[in-house]
Amino acid sequence: MDITERIVDLAAPAAEAAGLVIDSVEVHRAGKRSRVVVTVDLPETEIGSAGLDAVAEASRSIGKALDEADPIKGEYMLEVSTPGTSRPLTERRHFLRARTRLVVIDLASGDQARGRITDVTDDAVLLDGDAGEVTVPFANIARGSIEVELKRIDDAELTELADQEED
Repeated sequence: MDITERIVDLAAPAAEAAGLVIDSVEVHRAGKRSRVVVTVDLPETEIGSAGLDAVAEASRSIGKALDEADPIKGEYMLEVSTPGTSRPLTERRHFLRARTRLVVIDLASGDQARGRITDVTDDAVLLDGDAGEVTVPFANIARGSIEVELKRIDDAELTELADQEED
């Protein structure tokens, strides 16, 4: 088991206690020290963003778990953060977390699809775009990115979307 897998094993329970999941772990060596970057996120079934309090709670708990197990040789600096809107959407779980967001998807053909993610199935992303609803199979996706919006959909629309998912 390599060091990143060991850190994931130690950090996952701490993140889950805060209502979050481990998205990724990176370990960078810098001289005698290491920089450990743990990226946490809401579970893929959730819509919205991880709250600052949850990230802070996860950070304290992850730090404590790493200090107790001491899996890293020497000194290290721990950074716990969320993926942010600049993360490329390359995996199904990324698209699930981006539901309700406006995205641009680069297709394998070189074309692009743009719209708001309304749903994600086992094999496709459903977008509501200017031309109506479009289904984009994962097999055709090279990568996607979230379009930063100054005004997102309002809370009523967000609640309605979440209610539809529960049905």
